Amino acid sequence: MTLQTIIDGLQEKVGEDCGLGSVVKFDFGDEGSVILDASQVPNIVSTEGADPDCTMVISVEDFMAMAEGSLDGVSAFMTGRLKVSGDMGIAMKLGALLV
Repeated sequence: MTLQTIIDGLQEKVGEDCGLGSVVKFDFGDEGSVILDASQVPNIVSTEGADPDCTMVISVEDFMAMAEGSLDGVSAFMTGRLKVSGDMGIAMKLGALLV
């Protein structure tokens, strides 16, 4: 799984305007990171961007499982597979958009 695959899939899910109104960073550790800039329309998904309002630290495998619906975000957070810093409300809104 490459970051470009994640970027393409995330862009498809959020579309032109997901309504989030914030910047989210997905930190995949050594694999790199992806920024969702939903503070502007059209939303931009790339490896660079503005300072995030919320950062989610997760493995690529767990991110893909969440996007596919086989891993619940709350469960991932409660078990430490997902770590969130910044605005927790944004992370909660984002979960509904990814499913």
